[in-house]
Amino acid sequence: MDPRTAFSVWRQPRARFWAVAGVVALGFLIALEFAARRYGLPGPITNQAREVIFAPKSGGLLYAAMALMMVVLTWRQRFIAAAAAIGVDVAFLAVRWAIDYKVTDGHPFGNGALWVMLGCAVVAVTRRTGRERVLLLKGVGLGLLLVAGRKTGDTWLLITSKTRPAVLDQYVATADHALGDPSWLVGRIVTATGPIGFNFLDTVYGQLAVAAVIAALYQLRNVAVERRFPRHHLVRTFLVIGLLGPAFYMIYPVVGPVFAYGTGTDHWAAVSLWAEDIPSSARWAVADLWPHTPPPITAPQHMPFDEITPRNCMPSLHTAWATAIFIHSRKGPRILRYAGTFWLIATLTATLGFGYHYGADLIAGVVFTLTIEAALRAHDRGWDRSGIRLVAYGATVFAALLVSYRHLPLEMAQHPWVSGPLLVLAMASVIYGYVRTTALWEPSPAPARQPEPQPEPI
Repeated sequence: MDPRTAFSVWRQPRARFWAVAGVVALGFLIALEFAARRYGLPGPITNQAREVIFAPKSGGLLYAAMALMMVVLTWRQRFIAAAAAIGVDVAFLAVRWAIDYKVTDGHPFGNGALWVMLGCAVVAVTRRTGRERVLLLKGVGLGLLLVAGRKTGDTWLLITSKTRPAVLDQYVATADHALGDPSWLVGRIVTATGPIGFNFLDTVYGQLAVAAVIAALYQLRNVAVERRFPRHHLVRTFLVIGLLGPAFYMIYPVVGPVFAYGTGTDHWAAVSLWAEDIPSSARWAVADLWPHTPPPITAPQHMPFDEITPRNCMPSLHTAWATAIFIHSRKGPRILRYAGTFWLIATLTATLGFGYHYGADLIAGVVFTLTIEAALRAHDRGWDRSGIRLVAYGATVFAALLVSYRHLPLEMAQHPWVSGPLLVLAMASVIYGYVRTTALWEPSPAPARQPEPQPEPI
């Protein structure tokens, strides 16, 4: 590219924004890598690099990321990429079988998908130019961001457990009395369903990223034809939720009912990805109360907890992501709308029924998602009074929820018939404001032009 052309591209605000965002993201990953090394564990960069050769943690996620990347490819290129990924995985399986290498930690497949994404990045740099290069790099970046987000999240959860020795579960559990202790209620229902209900919900809960990719693939189905991405799509919302949400884990550390008020024995493998052996002494629960005995209403206080369990409850990001899938599936075909509704209901049931979250977490998660979604849409269409008002209101309600959980939990528990409906009403007001405002943003269909009347023949 001519230097003058490159300089003119750099002067564009959008190019400068993405360049700065890339540098900030790289710096953040490096900082997380050093933070993890401080605790003697590999960081997100190391974990991602080792999956080029070793068994990945989630092969399904890697193939979902590759499918997301393939929206920029033609159908012929998609078949070639899929065949190459399967071929690489078969080769890896053959080598592992030949050297008698058993996969004990991870999935036996998924390396091929990562190789294909990295190969497409090389092709974009060496064999593409202009808009084609940018489009292919965007597709690769979209897929790798999905994978990197998972690795970054694992490391960030480790940091929350190491740097926040005290948790606020007693405050949230006390405030949750205003909602009728939904985690205890749904926990008993899920327990009564036995292993069938538990395993079904566990599958839905664990494959949320795959569900998001399915919805995103529908939204991005025309990228290969139009040679550009739509202005707003689900992946953007997912990434922003994953970027901003974990920051509140440091501000408001909460471990969840199954750990703070239960044994948590059956749930450690799902949330503690870096710990191979969890000692029984690592759990410092108040008592073994969940899900059969709601906690008593007493003055809450900070509670010391172990250095293993993630403080990843407030807000509930699983609820936030499931809500985003529900919102973005509304304009799809009927089967996609039904799937989005099912995934939202099943995710809410799992988060409560497994004891991972309190009801207060779910309300905060819904408000959090609607505020982010409103901000992204307002940014795309140009900030105006309605967009600023909606985002400011959502942020105010979200902040008010966190403050009330922290400073008014006892009053909320003592007056549940007042505080409970107020919490639900606060969430409903944000939902109503979002639906009403975004409906006004939708382009109204132009009225059909009426044919001019023909003069009567003389």
